Amino acid sequence: MAFPKKVIIREVGPREGMQIEEAPVSTENKIRIVDMISECNFPVIEVTSFVSPKWVPKMADAEKVAAGFKRYPETEYQCVYLNAKGIERAQATGKFDLEGVLQITASETFSVKNTNLTIDETFTKMDERICTLNEFNIPVHTIAVMTAFGCTYEGDTNPELVIQLIERSIAKANSFGENPKHILLGDTVGWANPISTEMLVGKVQDRWPEKDIILHLHDTRGMGMANAYVGLKMGVTHYDSSVGGLGGCPFSGAKGAAGNIATEDLVHMCHELGISTGIDLEKLLKVTEKIEGILGRELPSKVSKGRSLNSYRRIASN
Repeated sequence: MAFPKKVIIREVGPREGMQIEEAPVSTENKIRIVDMISECNFPVIEVTSFVSPKWVPKMADAEKVAAGFKRYPETEYQCVYLNAKGIERAQATGKFDLEGVLQITASETFSVKNTNLTIDETFTKMDERICTLNEFNIPVHTIAVMTAFGCTYEGDTNPELVIQLIERSIAKANSFGENPKHILLGDTVGWANPISTEMLVGKVQDRWPEKDIILHLHDTRGMGMANAYVGLKMGVTHYDSSVGGLGGCPFSGAKGAAGNIATEDLVHMCHELGISTGIDLEKLLKVTEKIEGILGRELPSKVSKGRSLNSYRRIASN
């Protein structure tokens, strides 16, 4: 399959990165980070989470962040919410494009540790989730499978299990008259490799050729970009990534490891392959540098250190 001409990259650093960052980041700096990212022409930015501050204290300032950042008309701004209260909080800000996500985890152990629900309990709760979304007129947009490739508690995930979980989730949505258009495959702990990525993406494409796949990849063990390349070769057009490689998962079993694949690395690879992203890479590299200053540490992205090849081509041509 040929590379796609264009891909949609959702920047998740402001939410997933800030949520796991050890040192506290001020509300003002969170707002600054969102605004700097917006200036790079991103199609989608995930800004914050409207969740209980008791469980995620670093997201306690969600309303303040929402009030402070500037919306750009060409960018869609998303957030995470888990229940009706979260939706109400998000809607009250007037700043977000809300989409319904039905999330399921392929690992029983991970599911319990992360959500305190078994897989079957998650499906039981799914009815309530869809009803809540319907009450707020939010369509079910995406079926998201976490630990779709494997997890540190149960090992490799059987691709057939992932297909079954997606089938059950779509059936739930369909029973309420909903028709999700996206399937997100989450490599939550950085378990995937190019072979397993090709296998699972292929199975999902064969089963649901009409639906768009979103790849949410982590670079915990250095294979994130290789897996993204496989996705591109297979025609996948939607990716989650994080500026500088912010983020990660507390259950990855690798403290201090890289988090999500770095946005600038993904953008650079796409541009080198002739794939459009619409994102201004040179601006983004400057944003990464500024975020490193805010956080007081280096981020794991590669292109932020080596710079883009086009920057050297311009020098060579002069």
